[in-house]
Amino acid sequence: MIEGDFQLESPVRARRIVVAMSGGVDSSVVAALAARTGAETIGVTLQLYDHGAAVGRAGSCCAGRDIRDARAVCDSLGIAHYVFDHETSFRENVIDDFADEYLAGRTPIPCVKCNMGPKFTDLLALARDLGADCLATGHYVRRVLGAEGAELHRAVDPARDQSYFLFATTRAQLDFIRFPLGGMPKARVREIAAEMGLGVAAKPDSQDICFVPDGDYAGLVRKLRPGADAGGEIVDLEGRVLGRHAGLVGFTVGQRRGIEIGGQPEPLYVVRLEPETRRLVVGPRIALAVGAARLADINWLGGDPGQPLTAKVRSLAKPVPARLDGDRLVFEAPEYGVAPGQAAVLYAGDRVLGGGWIAETEPAMALAA
Repeated sequence: MIEGDFQLESPVRARRIVVAMSGGVDSSVVAALAARTGAETIGVTLQLYDHGAAVGRAGSCCAGRDIRDARAVCDSLGIAHYVFDHETSFRENVIDDFADEYLAGRTPIPCVKCNMGPKFTDLLALARDLGADCLATGHYVRRVLGAEGAELHRAVDPARDQSYFLFATTRAQLDFIRFPLGGMPKARVREIAAEMGLGVAAKPDSQDICFVPDGDYAGLVRKLRPGADAGGEIVDLEGRVLGRHAGLVGFTVGQRRGIEIGGQPEPLYVVRLEPETRRLVVGPRIALAVGAARLADINWLGGDPGQPLTAKVRSLAKPVPARLDGDRLVFEAPEYGVAPGQAAVLYAGDRVLGGGWIAETEPAMALAA
């Protein structure tokens, strides 16, 4: 017997389910589980890249090879599959934004922007146009019904949890979207795919930033924004010139590699970027300690903001104790690796309360002064 049946809360019984299909094993299993409910199931793939140019691209999603895989899975399940061209929207709202954020000295998270745009907003509209009762995705996160409606919770498998990337999901979207895989480990998902004879059962996972398959973020920004290579000064915290850099696009807050300034009493790290003057400000590791951060565009999913909470400021960071005072997030202890442009996601236990974009940071040294 296959575990992980597609869950729909009683008394809602889906007559038509639209599944967001990227061509990977996760969304393919969701489609299979949805079809097993007896509801009419429709697979939908958003083409986010030029179909021909992306056929052989490793590590991508929603491109040529992946579209073929999604269609093959739908054919094997006997369900309809539609492909919608969203290349222009993806380029303008995700890729161009990624380049502009880097030029502005911030550290972007394109996966969140993608979920906010093509993957949720656009797909949800398509699902409604198709008369669906819900949209299902292969994200590893749980949707739990609470006293005030649907809540967003961390996945059971901590190694696969994607709640950090979904903090911007709105309450209206959460009412309509389902996440059938949130209660399963990834190994079980692959087992289900193999048991059901899906051809993608052993397909490797796509990388986090799918449109940078070689990991050369700076190279992509240089290609999109030819002026990104303008050099400038490397200065210390007091503004003393220590050297020069070949372009801010090659640096992010907390980075140590590539500074190449010798003769210092301790290693230097990137403390901040100043795009207006093209200055790269560096300092000792203690200068990276942040005591508080101002959040912009906060999305609140529910719960009491005054309750004890934890904050996660990077996708791979552990949540740390903090409190929210208006738009100001105050850490219980100095936190490292907090960079403008990243997201701060707030939790109460496993529940996602909401989150916002880090607009500014306050050094822990300044707060202690």
